[in-house]
Amino acid sequence: MLSNKSVLIVAPHADDETLGCGGTILKLISQGYSVHWLLVTGMSEEVGFSKQQIETRKNEIDSVASLYNFTSIHELKFPPARLDTISKGDIVVNISHAIHEIQPEIIFIPYRNDAHSDHEIVYDSVMSAAKSFRAPFVRKILAYETLSETDFGMKPEDGGFKPNVFIDISTYLNKKLDILEVFESEVCNFPFPRSRKALESLAYVRGVQCNANAAEAFMLIKEIL
Repeated sequence: MLSNKSVLIVAPHADDETLGCGGTILKLISQGYSVHWLLVTGMSEEVGFSKQQIETRKNEIDSVASLYNFTSIHELKFPPARLDTISKGDIVVNISHAIHEIQPEIIFIPYRNDAHSDHEIVYDSVMSAAKSFRAPFVRKILAYETLSETDFGMKPEDGGFKPNVFIDISTYLNKKLDILEVFESEVCNFPFPRSRKALESLAYVRGVQCNANAAEAFMLIKEIL
């Protein structure tokens, strides 16, 4: 049984949390959970982003955080699409610090075999930081799917994203889609994967799989009962 009802959502990039589990975030918060947002990467001029891009993204993050009403936000500000150039140890240490500060019982992470290398590195780093002897308070880890990344993971050895946990988000779907559209630079018109129609369609398919009007799907990676 959960005792502190604390949840950590780990997002390699701002918008991954909404794509993968936006409805679940809204549902958990409505049920009294403390939900925390860990952003692993962030824009900076040092890696080629303009001041305008950085300011726009900051405003998007602030707006999204307010719409979700997160308990806390933690930004590590590693360079996006360049995590493979950074010591894995540095990433693990920084993620570990956030995990120990928050002490979540549930962690949501990206699927390891997504097309984006940042997702794989974040998955591995969280799993290292959340080993049971390091973070005994973590009782459950779930991997979420990210349209435009999970569906384009074409590694021959990968069996594909096979969800075994479904969360009914029927009453939260519209707000999730509204929040997605806050990330104006990341959203385009259908059939682009990060579009309102694509995300809505996926929610309906996942809903069919669990007898709900709309759902989000996850792979259970670890659970301690």
